[in-house]
Amino acid sequence: MNATRTLARSRDDRMLAGVIGGIAARFGWNSTVLRIAYVVLSAASAAFPGILVYLILWLLMPEEGA
Repeated sequence: MNATRTLARSRDDRMLAGVIGGIAARFGWNSTVLRIAYVVLSAASAAFPGILVYLILWLLMPEEGA
Protein backbone atom coordinates (compact mmCIF):
# COMPACT_ATOMS: atom_id res chain seq x y z
CA MET A 1 0.00 0.00 0.00
CA ASN A 2 1.27 3.48 -0.83
CA ALA A 3 2.31 5.71 2.04
CA THR A 4 0.40 8.60 0.47
CA ARG A 5 -2.68 6.42 -0.20
CA THR A 6 -3.63 7.86 -3.56
CA LEU A 7 -6.88 6.97 -5.28
CA ALA A 8 -6.00 4.36 -7.90
CA ARG A 9 -7.42 1.06 -9.13
CA SER A 10 -5.99 -1.84 -7.18
CA ARG A 11 -3.83 -4.45 -8.91
CA ASP A 12 -4.05 -6.95 -6.06
CA ASP A 13 -7.59 -6.52 -4.70
CA ARG A 14 -9.81 -6.73 -7.76
CA MET A 15 -12.89 -8.55 -8.91
CA LEU A 16 -13.32 -6.76 -12.25
CA ALA A 17 -11.21 -3.65 -12.72
CA GLY A 18 -10.01 -2.90 -9.17
CA VAL A 19 -12.17 0.19 -8.70
CA ILE A 20 -13.79 -0.83 -5.41
CA GLY A 21 -10.54 -2.36 -4.15
CA GLY A 22 -8.74 0.91 -4.87
CA ILE A 23 -11.37 2.99 -3.10
CA ALA A 24 -11.26 0.65 -0.09
CA ALA A 25 -7.46 0.83 0.06
CA ARG A 26 -7.49 4.64 -0.18
CA PHE A 27 -9.83 5.06 2.78
CA GLY A 28 -8.69 2.02 4.78
CA TRP A 29 -12.02 0.19 4.47
CA ASN A 30 -12.76 -3.50 4.02
CA SER A 31 -13.14 -4.12 0.30
CA THR A 32 -15.61 -6.99 0.69
CA VAL A 33 -17.97 -4.89 2.80
CA LEU A 34 -17.65 -1.99 0.36
CA ARG A 35 -18.44 -4.27 -2.60
CA ILE A 36 -21.54 -5.63 -0.88
CA ALA A 37 -22.69 -2.12 0.04
CA TYR A 38 -22.11 -0.92 -3.54
CA VAL A 39 -24.16 -3.76 -5.03
CA VAL A 40 -26.98 -3.32 -2.51
CA LEU A 41 -27.07 0.45 -3.10
CA SER A 42 -27.02 -0.04 -6.86
CA ALA A 43 -29.82 -2.61 -6.80
CA ALA A 44 -32.02 -0.81 -4.28
CA SER A 45 -31.84 2.69 -5.74
CA ALA A 46 -33.09 3.79 -9.12
CA ALA A 47 -31.37 7.15 -8.54
CA PHE A 48 -27.90 5.56 -8.28
CA PRO A 49 -26.78 4.11 -11.62
CA GLY A 50 -24.15 1.75 -10.19
CA ILE A 51 -22.96 0.19 -13.44
CA LEU A 52 -22.53 3.57 -15.12
CA VAL A 53 -20.65 5.01 -12.13
CA TYR A 54 -18.37 1.95 -12.03
CA LEU A 55 -17.58 2.26 -15.75
CA ILE A 56 -16.80 5.96 -15.42
CA LEU A 57 -14.52 5.31 -12.45
CA TRP A 58 -12.83 2.50 -14.39
CA LEU A 59 -12.01 5.00 -17.15
CA LEU A 60 -10.99 7.90 -14.89
CA MET A 61 -9.03 6.17 -12.10
CA PRO A 62 -5.40 5.38 -12.92
CA GLU A 63 -4.13 1.89 -12.22
CA GLU A 64 -2.01 1.46 -9.11
CA GLY A 65 1.67 1.90 -9.87
CA ALA A 66 1.06 3.50 -13.26
